[in-house]
Amino acid sequence: MLAEETTAFLLDRARGGDDAARDRLAARYLPMLRRWAHGRLPPSTRDLTDTDDLVQVTLFRVLKQIGTFEYGGAGSFLAYLRSTLLNLLRNEIRRVARRGQSLELDEALVEDETASPLEQAIGRERLERYEAALEALPARARELVIMRLEFDMTYEDIANEVQSTPDAVRMAIKRAVEALARSLGNGA
Repeated sequence: MLAEETTAFLLDRARGGDDAARDRLAARYLPMLRRWAHGRLPPSTRDLTDTDDLVQVTLFRVLKQIGTFEYGGAGSFLAYLRSTLLNLLRNEIRRVARRGQSLELDEALVEDETASPLEQAIGRERLERYEAALEALPARARELVIMRLEFDMTYEDIANEVQSTPDAVRMAIKRAVEALARSLGNGA
């Protein structure tokens, strides 16, 4: 990534009507959002919609309304995309739950399909505790944790994004994860 092509720079250009900057933002965040969203939409909710569709809808909506987004520092745009996508996933799960399923399932295969694979793996309660603990972190720490743990960005990529050094980013993330762990240990 070129130094002048930070997210802040591209957001500023996109707000000014630069379609190329908007396209570069989409190209930068599409793969990260796809990786993050993979497996979060339960199979029972996949009728005409799949996770990739929701990722694309997220990018389309956010980039369409880019003029209303207030940049809150490095990582805030990614956190906003994550939040928007998470809301779309939850809405899709609720929509299917209201509609009900039309498939007949073998009783031996029936399980709680309202939970995503991630929720099934770590449990809904633990996921809710994680989300609450994450939300309790200061914005900067939360954004760093999201970039590293949820979007699997390298320290170097995060450093470029936040205009810092990889070592400084590594230490900040270490402190944020420790605070997150303390919060989770206290039953947040």
